[in-house]
Amino acid sequence: MRRMRRLRAPGIREMVAETQLSLKDMIQPIFVDERISLPKAIEAMPGQFRQSLESLEVEAGLLEDLGVPAVLLFGLPAQKDEVGLGAYDPEGVIQRAVRRIKETCNLIVITDLCLCEYTSHGHCGLIRGETVLNDETLPILGKIASSHAEAGADIIAPSGMMDHMVRAIRTALDLDEYTDTPILSYAAKYASTFYGPFREAAESGFAFGDRKGYQMNPANAAEALWEVQLDIEEGADMVMVKPAMPYLDILRMVKDMFGVPTAAYQVSGEYSMIVAAAERGWLNEEAAFLEALTCIKRAGADMIITYWAKEYATKINNEELRMIP
Repeated sequence: MRRMRRLRAPGIREMVAETQLSLKDMIQPIFVDERISLPKAIEAMPGQFRQSLESLEVEAGLLEDLGVPAVLLFGLPAQKDEVGLGAYDPEGVIQRAVRRIKETCNLIVITDLCLCEYTSHGHCGLIRGETVLNDETLPILGKIASSHAEAGADIIAPSGMMDHMVRAIRTALDLDEYTDTPILSYAAKYASTFYGPFREAAESGFAFGDRKGYQMNPANAAEALWEVQLDIEEGADMVMVKPAMPYLDILRMVKDMFGVPTAAYQVSGEYSMIVAAAERGWLNEEAAFLEALTCIKRAGADMIITYWAKEYATKINNEELRMIP
């Protein structure tokens, strides 16, 4: 008689596990703020900090020593304007941050490419009145991509959800002879409540309206497949589903249908939700993160962008991780 619990005994349970979480899966996001000289705590994301350009080198070195393979950089410039000029300034915060990391570390550096952190209105594209302009934004995205690649970025990750952004970026990179620089597209990025803490961390809140006109409706699944297909056809080498946990069905559909390297972003709200519950004694933080990350991996993620990557690596190195209950 079949008894499934025979395979759940200690030791055997781990041997027959279908999904193996690994440090090589992890990507650590980092916020780089050129206005500060020391790390600054992010209130809405306990345990996370904005890094200065000076402290970034130390943080990157620590991540490399821990075995975290890659970082995803977000920039907070000293000045913002209507058109986000600082986003493609050769001496902009991300460009300087990339160079600093590359001078001292062998981390894979992924740069988030969007205008929202650089524009005074906080939207991901140029505006006219209260309309976000798609086509007029595309050449700007190409310029930003080339400036990131020139600084030494290993992977460009456009997140603005402008139609045909991947084509514009791939064209610009190729024309500037960065043909070997891959694109990780935020292809299925939903208009999500779970981005709330990020907006404090990156100071990327919007002055009017919302982003529902260019980010996806959480009610839609087939649309995500159209978005991913278009981005692959336009030159995306890798794609992303964002957020992760509420969209595991989308992640599995994308991986099954296209088979390309696929990332999932465990976003700020997912992170802060677990940490806040753990602080109140309602959850075990370590067990909750391990379960969440394992489920993201099980659903099809080849790469997981998570604010818990450093903590995961620290526990792995100290042999402190317990198995998922």
